Amino acid sequence: MDFKDNTKPIYLQLADRLCDNIICGEYGDDCRLPSVREFAATVEVNANTVMRTYDYLQQSGVIYNKRGIGYFVVNGASKLIRTNRLNTFMNDELPDLFERMKLLEITPTELSDMYTQYCAQQSTINDK
Repeated sequence: MDFKDNTKPIYLQLADRLCDNIICGEYGDDCRLPSVREFAATVEVNANTVMRTYDYLQQSGVIYNKRGIGYFVVNGASKLIRTNRLNTFMNDELPDLFERMKLLEITPTELSDMYTQYCAQQSTINDK
């Protein structure tokens, strides 16, 4: 796995990836996640890093552990993740975006047009 964000710990980047997979439906409610060793081999990191990821997600209420069986996705995890990410976006990221828009004199209409174009491009890429 490519780790793009040098400022964010790898275990949190892995948590984001797993959350993305949960949101996209790869792992549904009560679905078993790969074992710590399996996931570590897949993403080519130390098993301790994956264990830290799983502990973090368990403390966040996204997954739970069945002792001796493995880790599973909590019912409603997708909604929980979306809600948490929306709150983070609205409170932490959006004010910075608005400030940059103001400084660069980007209008809401221009931003809307750019977003529409982006979505169209993504749709074309996903159709291939």
